[in-house]
Amino acid sequence: MLMCRRWLVCSLKGQYRSLSFSASRRSVMPAWVIDKYGKNEVLRFTKNAALPIIHYPNEVIVKVHAAGLNPIDISMRGGYGAATMAMKRDPLNMNQSGSEFPLILGRDVSGEIMECGLDVNYFKPGDQVWAAIPPWKQGSLAEFVVLSANEVSHKPKSLRHVEAASIPYVAATAWSVIVNTGGLNKDNGSKKRVLILGGSGGVGTLAIQMVKAWGAHVTVTCSQNAERLVRDLGADDVVDYTAGPVEKQLQTLQKFDLILDNIGGETEKWALDLLKPWNGAKYVTLVTPFLHNTDRLGLADGMMQSGVTIGCKVLKHLRKGVHYRWGFFAPSGPTLDEISEMVDAGKVRPVVEKVFSFAQVPQVFQKVEQGHARGKTVVSVIDDQKE
Repeated sequence: MLMCRRWLVCSLKGQYRSLSFSASRRSVMPAWVIDKYGKNEVLRFTKNAALPIIHYPNEVIVKVHAAGLNPIDISMRGGYGAATMAMKRDPLNMNQSGSEFPLILGRDVSGEIMECGLDVNYFKPGDQVWAAIPPWKQGSLAEFVVLSANEVSHKPKSLRHVEAASIPYVAATAWSVIVNTGGLNKDNGSKKRVLILGGSGGVGTLAIQMVKAWGAHVTVTCSQNAERLVRDLGADDVVDYTAGPVEKQLQTLQKFDLILDNIGGETEKWALDLLKPWNGAKYVTLVTPFLHNTDRLGLADGMMQSGVTIGCKVLKHLRKGVHYRWGFFAPSGPTLDEISEMVDAGKVRPVVEKVFSFAQVPQVFQKVEQGHARGKTVVSVIDDQKE
């Protein structure tokens, strides 16, 4: 329905397009960049980052009001996924190695449309929007960012930018994992039993609210000091992983229709035994070796190794009557349209652990790198207290 709405608005609002921003603006902007991969010391603030321009008619330029950081930003700072991201940026391999630098990180953005490409009709300059930025594109720790219009969505009217910037990347990830891979949605989620392993971080806190809004019974694992947070978000059962072997505690509960694993590691050895056998139940993990394989073995061999690994695991568990899947982030403006409606309807709320200023970006990376998150960490690029 929202997809149809996008098409209808595109048909009716084709007259809106900025003509002056590109021609009149300056050529540089402030941004936090890295010039090589490494630890936190590679972060560099500059006032002379190249200001993004529209290359394709379906692109928009967004003025960043707030940016959100995710664990993937920490990994990318160290070079994780560099081989795959290089292929996405340059599929014909025409550029030299290191052409991605200076690289701007930051996967969440909430801001304002400044310019639209010739084919963009669903948005107009001045629209308040949010987006989850694909990891192969320049990020949001800058004054402006350029995105494809199909990656952008109108921001929820009920949220300020610093609140909105906490949601897009984890929402797009949770939706991809739960809906696209896990097969659960608002039409079939009622009374389904869902287990979220690692429920107090960004993806976990969003996933709890999504599936609870669809009528599912939600069980969450987290530490004791996060129990109040996840229960406030809708968790029905909470298992404290610090109170003894978590698998033994979970084995006392009824089996599940869907497991979302944010932890990885040893969990695969016991988590699939918690699913309802021969009932279409699925285990979906966000902790996969795909990017590690491509970094280590190269793109072709890495993809082959990943294919062998996932194939063997799928067959192994299919014999037991359950489905094993890998989950991945997928950028999608229409998905964020759906989430925006849920936010404005009071079914989903932002979980912001801490807000930093734009000058404090190195401290933001340190905070996210420490782990044990209770929601999201956000950078306020423009003070939006007057909104």
